Amino acid sequence: MSPMSEPARRIHLDETSKRIIEQLQQDGRRSYAAIGKAVGLSEAAVRQRVQRLLDAGVMQIVGVTDPMTLGFSRQAMIGIRCRGDLERAADELAAIPEIDYVVITAGSFDLLVELVAETDERLLEILGRIRAVPAVLSTESFVYLKLKKQTYTWGTR
Repeated sequence: MSPMSEPARRIHLDETSKRIIEQLQQDGRRSYAAIGKAVGLSEAAVRQRVQRLLDAGVMQIVGVTDPMTLGFSRQAMIGIRCRGDLERAADELAAIPEIDYVVITAGSFDLLVELVAETDERLLEILGRIRAVPAVLSTESFVYLKLKKQTYTWGTR
């Protein structure tokens, strides 16, 4: 599934598809047979539905890591004010490997980016790369001190 860069087409999910997604949100490695038992479908029917959901870009199945346990002790959200073409600026920032989230926004900032870094020194280096993007006028950093909640359960309730 690619990041949404335009308003997405609305896809209606029936209750069974929502329940399949919930099963995978709980455990992305859950077998189709186990999911089928939980939602009342055969293994083959679950496999077909999951494939349709993947093909339609409704979901993706990925391994989510905890940056802190992998040695990335610094996470931050950076608010960015820009001039000129926001799409181009967003694309340039998205090319920086340490940045894992880029959105064009309305309000005080034109863009928000989220990044992870091993150290404060590395964070400073990445900020320098962000500020070197020609369209960037200014940045404001919001350093994460403690992550209290992060979920991936949208769209099933």
